[in-house]
Amino acid sequence: MCCQNHKDIAFLELKALLAPFGITQFYTDGWGAYERHLEPVSYSVGKVNTQTIERRHLTLRTRIKRLVRKTICFSKSI
Repeated sequence: MCCQNHKDIAFLELKALLAPFGITQFYTDGWGAYERHLEPVSYSVGKVNTQTIERRHLTLRTRIKRLVRKTICFSKSI
């Protein structure tokens, strides 16, 4: 590997944290660290899959919040 900056190191640390979970496919934006540190067959660039994943995360966060209050959303007004 060539000289690495702190962003490449951060990505490699994240990749190491994900390795025990068996994650082999990455859906990314066009960030250069992905091209430098991932095999071309193990990642794809685009928003289609990223939007699906983020929607699932938002749904989970909303449902988890539901466990601590009585409604899904709340108003700040009295």
